[in-house]
Amino acid sequence: MTPAPRPPVRLLLADDEHLIRGALATLLSLEDDLLVVAEAASGPEALAMARAHVPDVAVLDLQMPGADGVKVATSLRTELPGCRVLIVTSHGRPGHLKRALAAGVRGFVPKTVSAQHLAEIIRTVHAGNRYVDPELAADAIAAGDSPLTAREAEVLELAADGAPVAEIAERAALSQGTVRNYLSSAATKLGAENRHAAVRLARERGWV
Repeated sequence: MTPAPRPPVRLLLADDEHLIRGALATLLSLEDDLLVVAEAASGPEALAMARAHVPDVAVLDLQMPGADGVKVATSLRTELPGCRVLIVTSHGRPGHLKRALAAGVRGFVPKTVSAQHLAEIIRTVHAGNRYVDPELAADAIAAGDSPLTAREAEVLELAADGAPVAEIAERAALSQGTVRNYLSSAATKLGAENRHAAVRLARERGWV
């Protein structure tokens, strides 16, 4: 007796670039065992689509409006633990990979990967295994860990858009003096002459 065919792997695709997302959906749909059940253009929309469709694998862009792929992955880990997360990125910096793995992400690959290879990686992730692009993994090992504390990284991220200390203090629920201390400490640890340079350096390494 011939065994019944396995149901296809249900996919959520999230990327704010419509052309890339659409092309990827078309290419992955050519695979008999993969089925795109939902698409999203932002972090919040990705979460809403995941809740509505309960995909097997969520393929998320790292940088999206509203919430990045790692933040979405963190929420999915709690809300839909059966959903595996694969992140694709054009900004594969060392800190991003480490944050992603800490959030339970099962795959991390650059956007230069071919659709055929991505389909294979999706199957790998769906099977419960992990796949990290070798070059991104090597870069992460070479870069080492972030010297910033969680609070320093948070305050530095709030300073990224040039917000004044008073605004950062209000958003972080801290005193202005404490904010200045965190910014000064972060700049010192990164060897930066000011907070703007510290933000740039931290972003280059994927630490904020």
